Amino acid sequence: MNVFDAPATEVAPLLLGAVLSKTTAEGSVSVRITEVEAYLGEDDPGSHAFRGPGKRNAVMYGPAGQLYTYFTYGMHVCANVVCSPDGTASAVLFRAGEVVDGIALARHRRATSKVDADLARGPARLVVALGIELGDGGSDLTVTPFALEMPKTSARHEFGPRTGVSGPGGGLDFPWRFWLPGDSTVSPYRASAQKKRP
Repeated sequence: MNVFDAPATEVAPLLLGAVLSKTTAEGSVSVRITEVEAYLGEDDPGSHAFRGPGKRNAVMYGPAGQLYTYFTYGMHVCANVVCSPDGTASAVLFRAGEVVDGIALARHRRATSKVDADLARGPARLVVALGIELGDGGSDLTVTPFALEMPKTSARHEFGPRTGVSGPGGGLDFPWRFWLPGDSTVSPYRASAQKKRP
């Protein structure tokens, strides 16, 4: 069974400690995932799929294990893995991670980062460090140029409200942000923002 054929809230904590890699002409970068957020599609007011299928969110409806990318704040790309069986929109946002391979290339791509803990600390930074582009949407994360190695055991984690989600999808009713406690790469919590996440 595909581990991603389950609701995002079930898949999200399983991704903590997973290693996501992408290989480009420049080289390969690998990031150990330390923070994620789950979005449950049409049942979730914080999701891009809350109002049903459309051109932007079509990838969210399957197959599971694909990359869902989107452009936000007019400047950033964010990356998610599609979850749930075909036809059900659900996704996990990769919020933060630690670069564990290809660090020189990640430093080059994220030249403004003063410390290595900031290279993939936050969803937009993680995408830049890995070299993920908007056009990668729909790619299978287990097929070259991507690779996704799941952890052998479940990591001890904490959970709480999603960061930066405003309106009904934010707050304590949606404790669907999961992270590795004490990890320096976990992004800071923000109570609200203007944009919805997937």
